[in-house]
Amino acid sequence: MDGKSEDIRQERINNLKEIMPEVFTEGKVDVEKLKLTLGEDLNLQDERYVLNWAGKAEAFKVLQAQSTATLAPAPEESIDFEKTQNVFIEGENLEVLKVLQKSYYGKIKMIYIDPPYNTGNDSFIYPDKFSESKDEYLKRIGDKDEEGFLLKEGLFRKNSKESGHYHSNWLSMMYPRLFLARNLLRDDGVIFVSIDDNEVHNLRMIMNEVFGAENFISSISRVMKSGGSKGSYFTPNVDFILVYAKNIISTEYFRSPISQDQIANYYNKIESSGNRKGESFGEERVYVAGLDIRPNQRYWIKCPDGSFVIPPGENFPEKIKQGSKITPTSQDGVWKWIFETYEDELKKGNIVFKQTSTSALLDQDGNRSKWNIYNKLWLKDRLEKGVVPSNFIDDYENRQSASELKQLDISFDFAKPAGLIKYLIDIVSVKGDEIVLDFFAGSGTTAHALYLLNKEDGDDRKYICVQLPEKTDEDSEAYKAGYKTIAEICKERIRRVIKKIKKEKEENPDLFADQKKDLDLGMKVFKLKNSNFKIWRNDIAENEKELGKQLDAFENPIKKEAKNENMLWEILLKSGYDLNTKVEEKKISGCPVFLVSDGEMIVCLSKINESVVKEIVKQPPKKCICLDILFAKNDQLKTNTVLQMKDAGVEFRTI
Repeated sequence: MDGKSEDIRQERINNLKEIMPEVFTEGKVDVEKLKLTLGEDLNLQDERYVLNWAGKAEAFKVLQAQSTATLAPAPEESIDFEKTQNVFIEGENLEVLKVLQKSYYGKIKMIYIDPPYNTGNDSFIYPDKFSESKDEYLKRIGDKDEEGFLLKEGLFRKNSKESGHYHSNWLSMMYPRLFLARNLLRDDGVIFVSIDDNEVHNLRMIMNEVFGAENFISSISRVMKSGGSKGSYFTPNVDFILVYAKNIISTEYFRSPISQDQIANYYNKIESSGNRKGESFGEERVYVAGLDIRPNQRYWIKCPDGSFVIPPGENFPEKIKQGSKITPTSQDGVWKWIFETYEDELKKGNIVFKQTSTSALLDQDGNRSKWNIYNKLWLKDRLEKGVVPSNFIDDYENRQSASELKQLDISFDFAKPAGLIKYLIDIVSVKGDEIVLDFFAGSGTTAHALYLLNKEDGDDRKYICVQLPEKTDEDSEAYKAGYKTIAEICKERIRRVIKKIKKEKEENPDLFADQKKDLDLGMKVFKLKNSNFKIWRNDIAENEKELGKQLDAFENPIKKEAKNENMLWEILLKSGYDLNTKVEEKKISGCPVFLVSDGEMIVCLSKINESVVKEIVKQPPKKCICLDILFAKNDQLKTNTVLQMKDAGVEFRTI
């Protein structure tokens, strides 16, 4: 194992090789062959429509740089660590996204993020090496780990509007994160990004580039607050949520639940006869002005008194009889269905004729008809199917989040309401054990929403929330309450939500009686850490002496502070296992080993001998990983182990 995250650049090259092997010469892309293959679809001109900014090339380097970081478990800060599948990660989100690439590639159903809006008061991590040399840059930042690697927290700073690269800094911060986030989405996955006027235009362009303009779904306007008098020209009452699919062809249409107001005001009629007696329904006109003109949707309909009606227009079918049709022009109105669909609804008893003096329909003499025609919309059917959601949301203002946090006795400014995230999860139809990711977790609204939604319907959705341990303002109420970082606020909010639901369950168990299985009321905490293993550095081995030092250091590649549990999780992540992988500690011939995913992989970190090897190959696992230092001064044991594992069909690796 090389101890590094996925190589994004090499992965893209491999993908290109799969679909276009003919454009490679001696392992590299041949631009001339690419031209021949793509023909007119290849644009190499200098003048073309493209998004560019100062630092874009550097943002790509940041994206392509592999990470050696890992995630260390923090069971003491968790709730039900061994059983829960809800994950909170404390750490810088770009590094975390890189660490998660192998384990969660193509596994996330939905992503919601609320990144910095870039108002001029936001702080975030961004590289700003526009004119500095690398040495100057590292000296100025001055934050390195014990091996000389730059710590990302050293790049955390305020992005002021006075900065010459104000928008560029924000774009450089967002681009690699969105790129890596797209990798994690399933083919039918969707991402929602909250933003305001400061960067909505840039966000739309950058997401078009990363996700493809064809995968744009909508820009939702959300009412943040009602009233107010701030602003010079308009009061800023809305922000936006940009919605993109990973692959629009694979993405199901969104549906939202019917509200109680809709039920009360629309589905307020009761069927008095037939096989749907007692059911609630609403009514909708079969003719509505402004419908798209379709060739088979202008025809005569017979009314209860024997007269015939048709939508307003200038052209009429020659024969006046039921279903007789004519191709409409732009001046003609049409029914919402073709005649066959109307007939089917009529047979089902779903058509209602009503007399009125205001009908828009015409009779066979060209006069205003006394009839209007409606179809019944059954509440039961609509509850099952839902309704197409609006791209305007006015139900979830920020004051609701303030109330939610007050109930939990948590102080945090500018949080989104949990109801908003619940609504978005609902319309995407995240179900079962599907995962929602939020890598700008803030105060933990997404986690809060998941617990509430699972409580309501007994489902088993999972979350992964990522938050940087960003320091709270010393003058803030949160700091005074003892929360030194936003990550601490997030974890505490999750704990209090869990505690509140548990209390509700104890006090009113009947509310949870219909649920098929126990709610997952846990939180598994991990923290971003440097690798537990020493990393070989080519850049410092500039002479024979430096090379000798590195070789001496690598006699034992394990760092002094490394713990077995932390090494185990690093090995799991870098082997492509996720953070909810089942791990069992067991003894084989008296030696402790870890059985991963019901014995699919065995990890040896403490001791190994011939009897352990024999027992392992009897099982055998698909893969076995062992610390190389366990074979110290026993080359024969290592050679025999390699041969026995190979004979047993076990993939054997050492670190």
